[in-house]
Amino acid sequence: MTITWTIPQTDYALSEDGLTDVINNIHWRVTDSETVGTGDDAVTYTASSYGTQSIGAPDPSTYIPYANVTEAECIAWCQSAMGEEQVAEITASLTESIELQKAPVDGSGTPWA
Repeated sequence: MTITWTIPQTDYALSEDGLTDVINNIHWRVTDSETVGTGDDAVTYTASSYGTQSIGAPDPSTYIPYANVTEAECIAWCQSAMGEEQVAEITASLTESIELQKAPVDGSGTPWA
């Protein structure tokens, strides 16, 4: 499985405690995928989750100007604010979704198609 975190957007305060453009919300997406089989028989299963995480005010001594913030830093801040348990729950949910795609327990449709 391949877990990928991305940050499609951040929200920020234009001014906060003497700092400018202070990120306060991080919009995150986590995607997992697994390819089963090889060649023409390969099937790739994917699952994703999206949310927003508020983060606390930055320490002025370690503040990073908005223009210099990287996606990796936002991911780290987001995961830190979530805590290990919530990060693990998100990952487990994606894994469960992929397992259900590989071995479904429910179906949908109409019998007269």
